[in-house]
Amino acid sequence: MFILKKFGQISLLVVITLCFSASAFAAPNRNLTNTGQYTSLFIPVQILGINDFHGQLNTTSQISGNNVGRADYLAAYLKQREKENKNTIIVHAGDSVGASAPVSSLLQDEPTIEFMNMTGFDVGVPGNHEFDEGPDEMMRLLNGGYHDATGDFEGADFPYVSANIVYTETGENILPSYVIKKVNGIPIAFIGVTLSETPRITTPSGVAGLKFGDEIDAVNKAVGKLKKDKIKSIIVLAHVDGFYDQDAKEVSGKLDNLAKSIDDEVDVIIAGHSHAGINNIVDGKLIVESYSNGMAFSDIDLKIDPRTKDIIAKKAEIITTFQKGIKPDAKVNQLISRYEKIVEPIANTTIATAKSAIIKNQNESGESALGNLIADAQRWEMGTDFAFTNPGGIRANIEEGEVTWEDLYRVQPFNNDLVKMTLTGAQINSLLNQQFTVNRILQISGLKYTWKDGAVVDIFLTDGITPIDPLANYTITVNSYLASGGDGFTKLKEGTNKEIGTTDLNGLINYLKKLPQPFNASIEGRINKLL
Repeated sequence: MFILKKFGQISLLVVITLCFSASAFAAPNRNLTNTGQYTSLFIPVQILGINDFHGQLNTTSQISGNNVGRADYLAAYLKQREKENKNTIIVHAGDSVGASAPVSSLLQDEPTIEFMNMTGFDVGVPGNHEFDEGPDEMMRLLNGGYHDATGDFEGADFPYVSANIVYTETGENILPSYVIKKVNGIPIAFIGVTLSETPRITTPSGVAGLKFGDEIDAVNKAVGKLKKDKIKSIIVLAHVDGFYDQDAKEVSGKLDNLAKSIDDEVDVIIAGHSHAGINNIVDGKLIVESYSNGMAFSDIDLKIDPRTKDIIAKKAEIITTFQKGIKPDAKVNQLISRYEKIVEPIANTTIATAKSAIIKNQNESGESALGNLIADAQRWEMGTDFAFTNPGGIRANIEEGEVTWEDLYRVQPFNNDLVKMTLTGAQINSLLNQQFTVNRILQISGLKYTWKDGAVVDIFLTDGITPIDPLANYTITVNSYLASGGDGFTKLKEGTNKEIGTTDLNGLINYLKKLPQPFNASIEGRINKLL
């Protein structure tokens, strides 16, 4: 009823959808997030948060047939809520850029930073994707500077914090560990931490010269300093993986361990990285994560005792950014339109026509139709025996009908180079077994295999009969991220006779152009999990 009083009919839609729509967007139980009692003596503070926005400025998604997302609608929601409480702080929990829509990525993600400046963000934490183009480019985006592609840029007008990233050579933090915001004279500290496994899921050049330390140690060290300064209202922005079990009402993953292991002076953890919906209390700490791509945001209401300057009550809700019933923010809408016009000549070029939708979701064995298509494209482009591609690099589906350059960019937004190399059959066997250690099933072309209980059973050529020879040499194609050992596939670093080709995106475009139209792809039984 609280939401209905605020928003009327559109909020009824929000409540119904969050509670009863598809499970991917089912809202966690909000009753668990209320602690303490509110009275008029305490100072109300509102924290509005997003995570994993990924530069999706002009991306409209759908939930139960309703349009959601886009930066201009997200801004309208945030500003609407901000008007209801003058003590509002707006934050983000990492991956605001990276794997971005062309309207942002083709312009070095400067448009996304402009959007965040325009919307009034107060503090953020870098996620792993902020390092896609290396620490220097990340710092240019934050602090401003010149880029050959875009010229001068002013940077973010709000601070970023991260307590666990240091320069390897000096041991100094690349960013402040925390920032303090004051509300009615009361200090509220925001500590940032970035996934310590970032070097494993980022290209080596992206994290060159950096060390990502333990998140728990970094938070506790920062809290120790804050406690010496008698600061008691403490919030952590954690770009750390975590998941929520709707039925068990439990948080799992590193995020759960973080909450249980850090100092109890921390009151709230605003999370990112997993694109999950989390709204729960763990070890007395409120954890909130609001999905991804601007499709939702978190509204966290705090009460602070002005005598002790400590948070004495907290609750949260996750709000879906339905486009119906709210006007998009005019200034952000103009910003999007301005940049769309700049990238339009490239983005709107028609490449091919899809006979039906080609989906990136993997089946129980680990195979996907879109993964097959992309692996086939990479194998064809480089003329190799086999190809392997990581599912995490496939970011969107191909929808039925006309397929534009922008559509394909959304599928493969990282512009990784294709790399041809040579491996023996035995090394390929080791590579495929490595999948079960890193918990990622590669998408493949040119071979078939079976697996059971976390181990490869047999590997065949495409006829499904001829086994690969452990002693023979085979040429393979992977992207440069995998070639450097990304996602934990260190076996690929053993490849010999390496040759660099075009980008994965260009390879996909070239392949689709040569296919009979309309083209299609399907799951073919390339990967089979045995019962």
